[in-house]
Order: sequence, then C-alpha cells, then structure tokens
Amino acid sequence: MTTNASDTKPASAPDAARVEAIIRGRMGDPFELLGPHRTEAGAMGLTVFAPDAAEVVAITPEGTQIAPLTRVNPEGVFWGELPDGFEFGTPYRLRMKAGSHEWERDDPYRFTPVLGEMDEYLVAEGRHEELWKRLGAHPIEHEGVQGVIFAVWAPNARRVSVVGHFNAWDGRRHPLRRRFGAGLWELFVPNLSVGDLYKFEIVGAHGDLQPLKADPMSFRQEQPPATGSIVHGMHKHDWQDDAWMESRSKGSLHDKPVSIYEVHLGSWRRGSDGEVLDYDVIGGLLVDYLQDMNFTHVEFMPVSEHPFTGSWGYQPVGLFAPTSRYGTPEQFAAMVDRLHQAGIGVIVDWVPAHFPTDAHGLANFDGTALYEHADPRQGFHQDWNTLIYNFGRNEVANFLRCSGTFWLDKYHIDALRVDAVASMLYLDYSRKEGEWIPNQYGGRENLDAIEFLKGTNTQVLARTPGAASIAEESTAFPGVSRPVDQGGLGFDFKWNMGWMHDSLSYIQEDPINRKYHHNQMTFSIHYAWSENFVLPISHDEVVHGKGSLLNKMPGDRWQKFANLRAYLGFMWTHPGKKLLFMGCEFGQEREWNHDISLDWHLLEDDKHKGTQSLVRDLNGLYRDEKALHALDCDPAGFEWVDGADDQRSIFAFLRRADSGTRPVLVISNMTPVAREDYRIGVPEGGDWVELLNTDDEAYGGSGVVNKGKIESRQEECHGRSVSLSLRLPPLATMILVPNR
Repeated sequence: MTTNASDTKPASAPDAARVEAIIRGRMGDPFELLGPHRTEAGAMGLTVFAPDAAEVVAITPEGTQIAPLTRVNPEGVFWGELPDGFEFGTPYRLRMKAGSHEWERDDPYRFTPVLGEMDEYLVAEGRHEELWKRLGAHPIEHEGVQGVIFAVWAPNARRVSVVGHFNAWDGRRHPLRRRFGAGLWELFVPNLSVGDLYKFEIVGAHGDLQPLKADPMSFRQEQPPATGSIVHGMHKHDWQDDAWMESRSKGSLHDKPVSIYEVHLGSWRRGSDGEVLDYDVIGGLLVDYLQDMNFTHVEFMPVSEHPFTGSWGYQPVGLFAPTSRYGTPEQFAAMVDRLHQAGIGVIVDWVPAHFPTDAHGLANFDGTALYEHADPRQGFHQDWNTLIYNFGRNEVANFLRCSGTFWLDKYHIDALRVDAVASMLYLDYSRKEGEWIPNQYGGRENLDAIEFLKGTNTQVLARTPGAASIAEESTAFPGVSRPVDQGGLGFDFKWNMGWMHDSLSYIQEDPINRKYHHNQMTFSIHYAWSENFVLPISHDEVVHGKGSLLNKMPGDRWQKFANLRAYLGFMWTHPGKKLLFMGCEFGQEREWNHDISLDWHLLEDDKHKGTQSLVRDLNGLYRDEKALHALDCDPAGFEWVDGADDQRSIFAFLRRADSGTRPVLVISNMTPVAREDYRIGVPEGGDWVELLNTDDEAYGGSGVVNKGKIESRQEECHGRSVSLSLRLPPLATMILVPNR
C-alpha cells in the first residue's frame, strides 16, 4: 500500500527490512518508505536515500532549516523526525554535504501523483487516445517546481526506476511510484529538463534485473548505435501549413491525383564526402525536386527510431520518435511543414506488425512477454527474426493505435502506409503446419489483428479528417480498402501487388515472347475495382538481387530505356494511384544500396535525363488530365478499346471522368516494331492530338511521333464508327485526347 501525501498510514522510523529493500533495489513501491510519513506516535518523519551524502538536512524552499536527518544505514539511508506543524504537502528541500562539497535538491518523494484515475482506467481499457500526453517523459511544473514526470507501463515488474547521468545510472535512487490499477509506474523528478538522458531499470516479475530499457513513449532517442532516451517533450515547431491542413480535412484522395515518390532519407542524396544530410537540408532539396518533378506526395520509409540501419526502419523501437540520424524532432516537423507549404503531401511507413528483439527495446519488457505473445508460434516472426505484437491485449493495441494517430496529429503526416499487413492478417503467415495456432474457430485469420486494424482506421478517421491509411497487403483478403461499417478493414487504399508482379514479369520477357504473356498486362483490370489501389514500384523491387528497374528490361541499351519508358507510360495511365521508388525516375542502373547516395551523375547522360523528363511530364499529365485520375477507383473510368491484340502485343484503352471531361486514349506497343497507319477506333470524331509519346526524342526515343492535329475518319474500327490512323512507335506508350 502506498504511503504518501494522501495516505496517513502510521509508520515509525524505518525498519531494517525496508531499509535493506531500498539499498538492494528491491523496494516495490518506494513511497512506502521514502518521503514524509507519520510515525506511530503521530509525529511526522522523513526518510531519504542519499548514498553520496554524509549529512542531510531538511530545509524550507527559502533555505531555513526544518530538521537534521540521521544516517540510519551506512549505505545512505537517512531519517529524522519533523517538527510540529509539518503536514503532508508542506514544501521542503534537502541540503546535503559530503566533505567540503555542499548541494541542495528537491525530494522526488514529497510530490503527489501526476497521473489521474481516469488515465489508469483508459489505459486498462485500451481507450486512451492520447497516450503520448501521459506516458513517457514530460517536462512540467508540478506543485511549483520544474522537473520531469516519467511514466511507463510495466504491470508485471517488481520495481521500475528511471536512471541517467543525473543519478549515476543507479536504479536505487529514483524508483517509480507503483499505480496498481493499470500497471503504470510514475515519478516526478525535480530539476531535470530537456536534454537529459535516461532509461528505465526494471526488476522483472521473477525478481531478475532486466537490461536497461529505452522509453517506449520517448519523443527523442540517442543516435544509434547508442540506445538511450532523451527528455524532450512535445516538439516546439510553429506550424505554417494551416491552408494545407484545412484543405486536407475537406475531402479524400480517391478522386485526386496521387503520385508518390518513395524515399529513403539516408540514401536519396548525401553530402560531397558521403555524409548523411539532416532533415533541414534534405527537406530543402526534396521540396525543389518534387515540385520540379510534379509528384503530389512523398513517402518516407520508416522514420521511427530504429537500432539497425540495415533494417531501413522496418524494425523500430521508438514509435513516437523521429530517428535522430537526421536531426531533431523540430527539424523533422519543419521538413513536413515545408513540404506542405510547397503543396506536397507526406506519407510515412508505419510498422505495427512486429518489433526487433534488441535488449533495450520492447522484448520481455517487464520480465514477461508484455508487448509480444509468449508462445513463439504466435509471437515470433521466423522470416525477420522479430517479435509479433499481441494485438489482443488492450494496452498493446492502444499503444500502437496511438502511435499511428500521433504522427498524423502531431507531425501533420497525411497518410500512414501500414507495412506487412498480410503478416498480421494470417496466423499461418510464412509458417508450416504445426508452427501456428488456429483462432478460436479453428481458422487461420488473426482475429485480434483484424480488430486492431479496424480500430486503428476508425480512430484515424475520427481524429484526423482527411488523413489516409494505405495497406501493403499482398493477399486476396476481402475488403481491405472498404469502410469498417461496410465490413471492411477501413483502409483508404491497398497496394496492388498483383499488378506489380504481373506487369514486371511481363516487361522482363523478350518482346518476341510477350504475345504468350499478354494476359499478365490485362488481368489486373478484372479486379481493378475490388479495392482502391495504389500501383507500387517500391524499394522491394530493386534490392536483394532483383536488380534495378532499368536492368529488369530486356535487350540492348536502347531497348532497355525504351522498355522502361513504355512501362512507365503504361503504369501512369493504368487505373490506380502511383508510387515510384527514388532513382527509378531516371533509370538508376545498380541496385539500391542504403549506405550510399543515388547515382545522380547519371543525369549527365541523355538517356537517363530523358527518362527523368518523361516521369516529370507523366506526373504533370496525370495531374492535369482529370480522366487519368478522377475515377481511379471506379470502373466507369476505364474502357478497353483493344485488349486482345496479343499477336502484336498492343494494348489500347480509354480513361474517362465525367461527361464534361475529355477522354484520354492510351496505346502501348510492347514490341520493337514501329507501325504506320495503325487504325484505332475512338469514341468521338473531330481532331485528336498526341499529348505524350514515350518514343519522343526529348525522352531519348527514336522520334516516331504524331505531330499536329490528327483527323478522325468515319471508318469503323474496334466496334466504333470513328477511327484514327496513327504512327505507332516501337516499345512505347502514347497518350492522345480530342482537341477540345
């Protein structure tokens, strides 16, 4: 039972057993002994643990002596009786002396709790939607004194202490107050401030001392390989993106152009000596580049703090802390703000599926499988050697949901791209028979994870209107991007992994064989509106021996670039939002390496420069032509003109919007054979014009283009009464519209 300013359980001078518990670091609740207590005789006594002091005196805040304390144990426990009139809540300080050195400090054990009963209730229920405001480390003024309130969830711990340079990393000096209702621990430590380094020292459920733990809720952590948490408080950025946020809140992205540039912050660009750039420099360069390239959004691979750089951020330990590799939380916020002011949306990869086994992280946090499942058949991910969150535990699910909404709320992030959703949905994901545990109905679906994802998306929708969630999900699980109230998971979009695999498989074929694989480019239309899709060419396609996007293309150098341009043209006109990994836009030749910069010098070559110019123009066209984006998520936005010309490997289709918007005609010729007088049916007469041709000499092509106005003719073709005669370029995609 806690004895403190609100509890007057009688106590005498400390007995030997309690003193021994303090000096051995085994006191479960330090407020049972430390701080002011009422003696059996009714007087007030004060117990202090000060192993560095030879003398301790209680004084008033003004410095007047209240009472000297007596050392009752040679290892630094002091006790003294306080004068009449001293009550719980009476402010005091401690004056200490050792040799010629004298100092004063406030006593952490004189202060009342900061967390309230409602905090405990909401944490236990898993419904504390602003957990970051209460747990972690927060600089505050409490009862007239500046300091830091530390709070952490560790329900099975026997003791939790905060340690740092301020107490010589001695876990006996600042053990936390135990809040029995929800497994929370807290302590207000006076006179600490922003910048102080700390960790939690935890004695586990079985009495074993755990490795020092980083704060799961810290806003800032040391730069790896160091692993400490840093007192920071909420960042102090003065946001200037009101217009962007107001606009975001008024609608969804489904009918808008969404062209995403995926970026790894550590390797997009580096300094002249190969050094990593900070958020300020990267932000400035990115704004200029993205605006020039007409991308609507940037997607950052995980920015949450992570110990292993080679994980690219996909094994995080700090779900509330921007990685310190590139600067401070304020610098990260400023980068987001700068992007918004330039009209560029910001997406971050978010990883609630699993976490690493690093000793300072969440693993076995309080001596038990707290955040993870205890049974490795549920709690260990064999592919990545990571631990899987226990989504069925209220407190864990709440912790994760709060992490997601934290980035949207406090850092103005516009969308979360949720990593590894497939691994969350299925209990047998990447497991053999006997290596997984069925759900309560005997099935393979992870029902807890499904409810977690629904709850997260519901909370995102309620708390941050206009923000989006995007699932990286590779299976046929139904309704991923359907609203929760319609039986779906509630994501706004889902990555179209099927389109990606099929189209890359097709484009890697020698053109002479493509007629046998024609369906790989047409099959995606059969399910294109079963979900709201993003077409992803992500980092996963250019690593681990897969080669660069350019080097997936068959043929000689000319054909490789022609194939790449044709493929990008097909992708940008196919239904679905677009995502392209950095470097693919200019034909990076080698595989991506997270340790070095992209090869920007390649832009000195006309072929690479031309490919970059093509992506710039595709983005502009996709944004400006409503028919290319407004009905990305609606079958009314697409119509085949000829999807069956497998012998010539030609694909022709229309993109549409509303009746007042001109349609867009797209033709892709996936062989190196140029065709004169290629006739194609069109939905209306009059003149047509070619808006873009990937074979244009400006893009590094051969220049087989259709210049000027193209007159339609009353000649039936493809079931239409009106048609055009065109020059069809080799290995190219062309985009045409009525000249109106």
